[in-house]
Amino acid sequence: MNINNALDKGDVCIKVRRLNQIEDYLEENHQASLEELKNHFNVSINTIRRDINELAKLDIVKKVYGGVVYNNNTSVTTSYEKRNISHYAEKKKIGQYCTDFIEEYDIIYIDSGTTTHSILDSLPQEIEFTLITNSLEVINKAIAYPNIHLMVIGETYKRSTKSFTGITDDETITKFNINKAFMSATAFSAHNGASNSDFMENRIKKIVCERANEVYLLIDSSKFGKNSLFTYCYLEHISAIITDADIEQGFADYIVNADKTLITV
Repeated sequence: MNINNALDKGDVCIKVRRLNQIEDYLEENHQASLEELKNHFNVSINTIRRDINELAKLDIVKKVYGGVVYNNNTSVTTSYEKRNISHYAEKKKIGQYCTDFIEEYDIIYIDSGTTTHSILDSLPQEIEFTLITNSLEVINKAIAYPNIHLMVIGETYKRSTKSFTGITDDETITKFNINKAFMSATAFSAHNGASNSDFMENRIKKIVCERANEVYLLIDSSKFGKNSLFTYCYLEHISAIITDADIEQGFADYIVNADKTLITV
């Protein structure tokens, strides 16, 4: 189910925020009754049932008699530190491989994530280009490069992703001419493409991919075959996927058969 299409435009922010809050609540408490959730979020029991049904369809929660339990196997936003440790070696190799894609005077976007920030680890100091980002990790690394022209987007800092979100004026970001966008994702599937679990960050990702001439998806092999709340880009709009050598052959064939570049490092 695509929640973006299921919601009326006027109510999307309120409902998405509540879905994210329910997800966070259950991740922390592991389980809850419907009555507990109804009271905690101050909504009707029917509203909670609808919310739980949507989260269950995305495999984020499992319904049990009278309540719900959190599904620990789903691809949702966890703390940056936990995600950074997971598949660390693969992520670092993927990020550093993409360093060679950056050329003099490029205008690039580097997404927030635990893979993308490694792009700057082995970059030549003298290279000059414009860098747009919403990632605190990328900002901190970019400061060491005297010839990087740094532009930061997002107004609200989110600790769990170490990124800035909360765009209030889409006009600025929609005017950027981006040569190359280096994107991360919580999950990737044939049906839903590249997805993540935060609505505000999803807006940024989606706009960036629409503005970029080339979109590079940097994900480790554990992200394939999974789904998260919001799709921001389908395979048809991705120029290349860079992943590790453990990608399942079925997904590798799917990408190649779609006439897309697959790079394993």
